[in-house]
Amino acid sequence: METYKINVNGVSKQVTVDPGTPLLWVLREELKMTGTKYGCGIGACGACTVHLGGVATRSCVVPISLVGNRPVVTIEAMATDPLGRTVQDEWVSRDVVQCGYCQSGQIMSAVALLKSIPKPTDTEIEESMGGNLCRCATYLRIREAIKSASQQLKR
Repeated sequence: METYKINVNGVSKQVTVDPGTPLLWVLREELKMTGTKYGCGIGACGACTVHLGGVATRSCVVPISLVGNRPVVTIEAMATDPLGRTVQDEWVSRDVVQCGYCQSGQIMSAVALLKSIPKPTDTEIEESMGGNLCRCATYLRIREAIKSASQQLKR
């Protein structure tokens, strides 16, 4: 067991865990931040997506020992982020959510995309969001929500 200091949503946190503990489990079990979901455990579904150092990252495959000084941003912070709030509002207005399980990861990936490409094409949206699986198949609504959010950006 080792003690790690990590910055989560702008707040410094300290946890004592095994160095190989995935960031996902640190967030969910140690910090009780359950918005980030467990899906597959191998980084293939996207349900556990967070921003690590500003990059959309699958938290189930990143051991806490590799987080370092990079800030972690989770779905819990999106309501206070202007872009995150816009994306969430578009998700609601377009009825994207069905079961809702994958949506935390979907939103985190969408926000990362819009931060790097403010006006993405359909192809860029599909490529960026391709690693986020949705069993309810709301992919067309996800794309429309991202496009609508991008139109609201002041860049």
